[in-house]
Amino acid sequence: MGREDMQRRLTGSANDPRIKARYRGEKRFKAYTVTALFVAFAIIIAFFTDIISQGYTAFWRTEVNVTIDYNERAERIGRFALAEDMREIVSRGAVRSIPLDIRNNPELAGTTRQEWVPTYSRIDQYFKGNEELPPEMAAQVEELMEAGVIRTTFNWAFFTAGDSKLPELAGIFSAVVGSIFVLFVTLIFAFPIGVMSAIYLEEFAPDNKLTQLIEVNINNLAAVPSIIFGLLGLAVFINTFGAPRSSALVGGLTLGLMTLPIIIISTRAALRAVPDPIRLGAFAMGCSRWQVVRDHVLPLSLPGILTGTIIGLAQAMGETAPLIIVGMIAYIPEAPGSIFESATVLPAQIFTWASEPRKAFVEKTAAGIIVLLAVLLTLNAAAVFLRRKFERRW
Repeated sequence: MGREDMQRRLTGSANDPRIKARYRGEKRFKAYTVTALFVAFAIIIAFFTDIISQGYTAFWRTEVNVTIDYNERAERIGRFALAEDMREIVSRGAVRSIPLDIRNNPELAGTTRQEWVPTYSRIDQYFKGNEELPPEMAAQVEELMEAGVIRTTFNWAFFTAGDSKLPELAGIFSAVVGSIFVLFVTLIFAFPIGVMSAIYLEEFAPDNKLTQLIEVNINNLAAVPSIIFGLLGLAVFINTFGAPRSSALVGGLTLGLMTLPIIIISTRAALRAVPDPIRLGAFAMGCSRWQVVRDHVLPLSLPGILTGTIIGLAQAMGETAPLIIVGMIAYIPEAPGSIFESATVLPAQIFTWASEPRKAFVEKTAAGIIVLLAVLLTLNAAAVFLRRKFERRW
């Protein structure tokens, strides 16, 4: 007997107008849900398509082969080391260190060498189809391209260089290092405090009005706008304790405050998922409450705790608002050497590039978003993998 036949027998005749209306409503609701699913999927596809189409060109760059002449004039102004017709082709950043190189290495004076250097950003964008050049310059670079003097190559500098005012030289290295430092501080601050707080509330705390008030406030903190945590970090860590502004230390502590409620809630859920017979069996063997938690409950709940922690860190990595409040939106061309030095993070770097008016920074912005999404998807995939690999079914 089919499902519809069974429904007819249970609910009445199929010719009943009310039954027909009910079936029509069911079909409409199913159509709505399928439509919503397709719309959501289409929006995701459109988003990724737009970001990738704008950002993939940042992963390669245009270079030109030039003769660098370490002459007397180049000791004062680096651009004089190039032939006159190449000075508008080569990026200014490729020659600005020449005077310093000559001073530090006097044997370079009077010598020449061939080198591949990045082109000016407008020329780079011209070959990528994003910008137009004046006719004379366009003809010149086309001739150089046909002569094999200009080439396109993978843009390793995007991953190995720090931020720059010149888009052709800007990279994400300093932001990536800053992000690693910030996440490290966030982890060592939020993980032990969050796990221990959850263990106490779930396993040791009495069920009274005080603990109920604490639980309600923890749940409310998980929904507080992130910029509020930035103001809290500014007031507590910078103004009260004197932590260095714009450092990975203050950024990590601020994000640690924001991540704490997530870790506490996920840890409590993981602890609650351990069946009570395991606790009762350990008590029956003479274990103390702490031994039950340490040797039985905590190891079994660890996969869920790690999953919640990774998801909390992934959310923290994508935050920008609280870090802007504590000053981590500064221009940082060099990677920080410690958690006490000025630093920026990848979301803040993307925000900075997005505010630049030049077209060359548009692809940098999109490329930074691609890298950030790749990291976030990797972290979420790791959380799913850990949950499935170590998950136990009771």
